[in-house]
Amino acid sequence: MQHEAVADLLEGLTGAARPVRGAPYGNYRLGSAYDEMFDAGAAVRPHYAELDAELLTLAPDELHRRQQACELSFLHQGITFTVYSDKQATERIIPTDLLPRIVTAAEWNRIETGLKQRIEALNHFLRDIYGDGRVLKDGVLPRSMIYGSKHYRREMRGVQVPHGAYVNVCGTDLVRREDGAFVVLEDNLRVPSGVSYMLANRDVVRRAFPDLFRAMGVRPIEHYPRELLAALRALTPFQEDASIAVLTPGVFNSAYFEHAFLARQMGVELVEGCDLLVNDNVVYARTTSGLKRIDVIYRRIDDDFIDPLIFREDSSLGVPGLFNAYRAGNVVIANALGTGVADDKAVYAYVPRLIRYYLSEEPILDNVETFLCREPASLSHVLANLDKLVVKAVGESGGYGMLVGPHATKAECEAFAEKVKADPENYIAQPTIQLSTAPTFVDGGVEARHVDLRPFILNGEKTVIVPGALTRVALKRGSLVVNSSQGGGSKDTWVLSS
Repeated sequence: MQHEAVADLLEGLTGAARPVRGAPYGNYRLGSAYDEMFDAGAAVRPHYAELDAELLTLAPDELHRRQQACELSFLHQGITFTVYSDKQATERIIPTDLLPRIVTAAEWNRIETGLKQRIEALNHFLRDIYGDGRVLKDGVLPRSMIYGSKHYRREMRGVQVPHGAYVNVCGTDLVRREDGAFVVLEDNLRVPSGVSYMLANRDVVRRAFPDLFRAMGVRPIEHYPRELLAALRALTPFQEDASIAVLTPGVFNSAYFEHAFLARQMGVELVEGCDLLVNDNVVYARTTSGLKRIDVIYRRIDDDFIDPLIFREDSSLGVPGLFNAYRAGNVVIANALGTGVADDKAVYAYVPRLIRYYLSEEPILDNVETFLCREPASLSHVLANLDKLVVKAVGESGGYGMLVGPHATKAECEAFAEKVKADPENYIAQPTIQLSTAPTFVDGGVEARHVDLRPFILNGEKTVIVPGALTRVALKRGSLVVNSSQGGGSKDTWVLSS
């Protein structure tokens, strides 16, 4: 199925649409999905009351002016992303929405507690599979699922990781069910992106609604770069003197703005692979004043490209000899190599079991129901219901390698069925999730658009979650695809202090 077709999911998926009321909500429609601002009876939820009052007092021209100011700010700052499949233009300004998504203090407390529980269990799991493998000996997961994963790195067996924290930066995607409960859609444990857009959205939306922002008691997120720097420093025994670098694939990478932004905010080196060299298992950066030893690398490069002597020999993005320096303990790489096996979409289905196994606790945040095509009963169910399910390749991300059954043609379903039957272990399936809707400024008015939520977790010596998140929004009416590479945008997330 073509990626562009995924973004055109019909509005009918959300059930019969019901109007809210007059201006500025003339085109606002409530379906069966949970709406962040309005309850089922179209009454404004209490934590959105002040935003509603503000919107009712503003003329459409004023809202449009403020939206333009947000977009101009992004333009002047060069806040862009790259669409590799776009034949006309690869780099564009990431769409941002004027209206914040609001989360109550009680909801955030549950999210924060649940995410800390989840990251603790996932780090236990990674330590285990690269160590004694107790979880596999006890039959909690199939050995073939782990050892057959393209993200499992045998080279990592026995490598010591500071504080036992393989995952130092995590971006977990959450969605609301129709009953309003937040559930985990997926874990992003390799090189999660988007935090710079979270910070940029806060900057422009706070200036768009300064009085409202102060009155609502929104919790701050501006300290994220400081927290990230502290987390990276804590990975070395000589924390204050640690020399840190952000390793980027380069200016043509889709998230290059973020790499440069974070390096600048932390006051550390931004380097490409060609800027680094390894001598006697020690990593150095080439600088105008000579060679500078590097102690911690915050890498934004996938495992495959990190060292051409160990992984892909055709990689021009990595550093020859880097893995040997890492294995010798002379440099720390965050996130650790091999973490991708834990955000494999097949392993995702087992995370609730991993929480029970390692922590002896019940999961605070549920998973979305998931069918593993490697299991014969699940495979039969998936093949019989392709037109009702979302089917995903376990190692893909960003909305690629997937079939959205309710929108696919019969021919597309049949073609995808052949792929699944040929390699069932590579696929999982989930029910079509509606995603909640939130007020979004579109075409001069406020309309409902589907959103998800990506909070960012920092983990090392301690676990820190700043009280905010990247809310990704599907800007096309009825679309469930929030990825910026496929027509989505982002909005600010206001977590209330009380």
